[in-house]
Amino acid sequence: MVKAAIARPGGGCALAEVEPAPPGAGRVRVAMAAAGVCRSDLSIADGTIVHRLPTVLGHEGAGRVVEIGPGVDGVAVGDPVVLNWMPACGDCAWCGAGQPYLCPTAAGDADYARSGEGDVLGAAMGTGAFAEEVVVTDRSVVPIPAEIALDQAALLGCMMLTGYGAVTRAARVRSGQSVVVLGAGGVGQAVLTSARLVGADPIIVVDRDPAKAADSLSHGASTFCENYAAAARETAAATRRAGADHVFDCVGSAATVRLAWKLTRRGGSTTVIGIGPADQKVQFSAQELCTAGKTLHGCVYGDSLPARDIPVLAGLVRSGRLDLAGLIGDRIDLAELPSLVNSGRTAWTGGRTVVMLGAV
Repeated sequence: MVKAAIARPGGGCALAEVEPAPPGAGRVRVAMAAAGVCRSDLSIADGTIVHRLPTVLGHEGAGRVVEIGPGVDGVAVGDPVVLNWMPACGDCAWCGAGQPYLCPTAAGDADYARSGEGDVLGAAMGTGAFAEEVVVTDRSVVPIPAEIALDQAALLGCMMLTGYGAVTRAARVRSGQSVVVLGAGGVGQAVLTSARLVGADPIIVVDRDPAKAADSLSHGASTFCENYAAAARETAAATRRAGADHVFDCVGSAATVRLAWKLTRRGGSTTVIGIGPADQKVQFSAQELCTAGKTLHGCVYGDSLPARDIPVLAGLVRSGRLDLAGLIGDRIDLAELPSLVNSGRTAWTGGRTVVMLGAV
């Protein structure tokens, strides 16, 4: 039995003892070292994202392989790994089209573990990372260099991979292009960091929480705006009133999607990363969609391929170009996680909250 954070019907998060199934063919047991707290975890717990419940929460994590099942040859016991919550099947139409991040079988609704009371549990996004140990498919683990600290490596599993992929894979931002980032949470900071890495300029960050200004500016933002009116003024001033080449909506509400579209120049690109409520509707006129010449597209997991992109990010960390440590805020114990989730927050202070789970 291992300790894990469970979301149950009706909302909320609590710790429980759970017993994952043993690693069968093609599966791997990982002793978890750290897991980041993502807005998606809260959205699963409160029902914004429809998901099987009860479930072990968490999907952004890193740890060490402690046991492998028959037929596993990509990793060995002792290997440090990052979890991949989008382990594509490789056989469907989306995988065949080079879009494995849209694979409909990847999230995984299979029975995952049993609680001490005998309840059958699922695993959030097929991983259940807020646990001392997880058992996942071998397609859900990506080996990383041993010298990368595992609390930092956890961010590669979702936050950093999503932000980097959105910038470099989905939007294909080029050096010198202008970027606006709506929402300066974890993924927003990853988008900002990635835009800086590719040489975007200027980079305008918008968030209603003024406490996020210092981190945003230190991570490469040219300007930080606390409200939408200021964002419109600053974008106009920085782009000769044309609008930004690229606008990334890391919130996903109807209001921010419309704002992102407004701030995007004619012929530019609006990329929606944040997952908003399903009952919010965004309206566009048929005429504006045609005459604006803009691209509006969603972005799942940064349109990334974890087996390809996590090693790229690891290389940036090793070269000193990517400072994952600077993106981490609080480090908390698993016992502290339920109060954070039940408060509706992903962090008490700035930066990504990382749950420390023991394995090193």
